[in-house]
Amino acid sequence: MDEIARARRLTWKVLVSNFVVMWLLVALASAISIVEGGFQWWRAVPALIAAICFTWCCARLLDEMLDHRRYPTRQVVVAAILALVTAVAGGADPFSWGFALMCWLGVATLEVPKRTSWLLAAGAWAVGVALSGLSLATGTAVMGFGMPVDAGLVLCALVYVMWCLIVPLSNRLWVWIWTLAVQAHEGREAHTRLALAEERLRFARDLHDLVGHQLSAIAVKTELAVRLSDVDAGAAKAEMAEVNALTRKALRELRQAVRGYRELDLAAELNSVKGVLEAAGVRCRLRMPYGELPDGVAPVFAYAVREAVTNVLKHSTATFCDIMIRFTAQEAELDVRNDGVARRHPTDLGSGLTGMRERLAAVGGEVSAYPTEDGEFLLKAVVSLPLNG
Repeated sequence: MDEIARARRLTWKVLVSNFVVMWLLVALASAISIVEGGFQWWRAVPALIAAICFTWCCARLLDEMLDHRRYPTRQVVVAAILALVTAVAGGADPFSWGFALMCWLGVATLEVPKRTSWLLAAGAWAVGVALSGLSLATGTAVMGFGMPVDAGLVLCALVYVMWCLIVPLSNRLWVWIWTLAVQAHEGREAHTRLALAEERLRFARDLHDLVGHQLSAIAVKTELAVRLSDVDAGAAKAEMAEVNALTRKALRELRQAVRGYRELDLAAELNSVKGVLEAAGVRCRLRMPYGELPDGVAPVFAYAVREAVTNVLKHSTATFCDIMIRFTAQEAELDVRNDGVARRHPTDLGSGLTGMRERLAAVGGEVSAYPTEDGEFLLKAVVSLPLNG
């Protein structure tokens, strides 16, 4: 399961937890009423049926809002009717059937402006207090206590105020966090697509600059050789010799361009991964040696940096990433350290780490990845100098 699916599942569970609380309160209040001999089956059965339908309706509402970010007004109204029936039939106790009104409020205030959410909260509070007052007037106990109507009404009003403040704010906060996670994921994908498009444009520009001129010259000299073939065979032969030389030169430059495209540039890769990390909210620090890296080391380390940073973004919750490269006459070393220790074992971080080990093994190097004692995660790539391959 990827990070976005995990975030959606967590958000959905938090929103559904309101309904879990409702059923726990209903079960507790019903058990107390049965023990005290005041349980009214003729009210509990229709309230139970309405509560089941209400829970099912709201579960579908949450899926619709999280997946499609739409506000299905008709379903919200249907859920409001079911919540009202539940509260009326059950007695509107804020610690029992009346909590259905707060569950509806937690769903109805999602994906609406802040002013609308406050109006909905005020309406739910007024309905809850009014139904509680009606229950008290008919002699129904509220919150398990028999008390005067005035005192019970004040208590219910205070409890409903607390619910109206806590439930909508909590649900809206979690949906806002979920929205930020989705936007961050979409931004990262957009950044990747932009980087890929820029790389394609760079490669096309390099091909045009390196090979375009040679091909134009070949076309001109070939046409000239055709014209000279009937007039001056020697001159035509000389032109074709130049065409042959130009063709070989163009082929050589094309191979160089492709080779340079395949071999990652370490400086460009470091700048790229730093931008991606900082865009994802991960503070990145680069520590490079003063001198030039030995021949062949930079492309190998560029590939290792790309794979290491990919694992930092995919398999951890890092807030910083420290990339350090150093070398001596005997070996060169790359360290990628972050504070988001991966949950999975290093050998289970996907095919990227395996490919990195194979690539470094081809030049006599090795890779190690492990959590450190200070709660960080370290990926270390070491190659012996001079390179074997």
